[in-house]
Amino acid sequence: MSTIDLRTVSIKPLRHTFTHVAKRIGGDKPATRYQEGTFDIQATENFHYRPTWDPEHEIFDPRRTAIVMKDWYALKDPRQFYYGTYTQARARQQENTESNFDFVESRGLAAGLPDATRQLALDVLLPLRHLAWGGNMNNAYICAYGYGTAITQPHIYQAMDHLGIAQYLTRIGLALADTEALQTAKAQWMDDPKWQGLRRYVEDCFVQQDWFELFVAQNLVLDGVLYPLVYQTIVDDVLVSQGGAAVSMLTQFMGDWHTETAKWVDAQIKVAAAESPENKAKLGEWTAAWLARALEAITPLAQHALGDKAEAALDDVTRQFKARATKAGLVL
Repeated sequence: MSTIDLRTVSIKPLRHTFTHVAKRIGGDKPATRYQEGTFDIQATENFHYRPTWDPEHEIFDPRRTAIVMKDWYALKDPRQFYYGTYTQARARQQENTESNFDFVESRGLAAGLPDATRQLALDVLLPLRHLAWGGNMNNAYICAYGYGTAITQPHIYQAMDHLGIAQYLTRIGLALADTEALQTAKAQWMDDPKWQGLRRYVEDCFVQQDWFELFVAQNLVLDGVLYPLVYQTIVDDVLVSQGGAAVSMLTQFMGDWHTETAKWVDAQIKVAAAESPENKAKLGEWTAAWLARALEAITPLAQHALGDKAEAALDDVTRQFKARATKAGLVL
């Protein structure tokens, strides 16, 4: 009768990570999945031709923005998102959001909303479907024309998040009303005077060529003033006080998402501003200009939802945003 002798054999790896990653992390040692999925993946040479629509630039060209960085991989994501961690994080949030929708729908909470509260929620939230689609387009542009995987990779995640928000807003519209409410919201976005400032803002972003300025206009400024106004002040304060707690539950993802992504946005601004006085001045100039436009654009919406409390709410949003920008190293 033969016996089997089981032994444990330790195999020492010849190297722990890729050479280009080892150079960045200080030697051959284990790297994180984020580091291996991010560092030095940007194509930098052996391009076949310059784009016929933009012969002044290479296909991937750091000169597509006025911001100059010695190392574009300094713009790291503090969330350490690569595809795996991003999808896991969003899957957990989706489970929570689905539970909120199930809770509201199974208990008939949407049907029990006061008519005035329901109408205000529809007036404020549903046209934002189109603004969120604009955020998807703008972040997809940054992913396409930005430089360095550290900054372009999270932008495609940001683009998909905006698309997901648009879908959640659609579901909220169907939960509170019916498909006609979606058509009404589209008509409001296209023609209602209180939405035309935001519509113009988004459409002007569509033709912005400097991708880093677009990052400032969309992710820092517009999201930075709109989300606190809508989801913190109008939804969580006003609608909840009017019996609209169900709406707050259905929009929980938006508030959580903004808190999370703001940390990533601020980290990029802080690093880019600290790179050089020229970067800092340019970023401050862009932020101040787009902030003035964003505040003007959201004022009619605030007045519609908040009445005589709109001015105080806008002052509070502005103060918070400027404090955030200052902390990130900007001078407005």
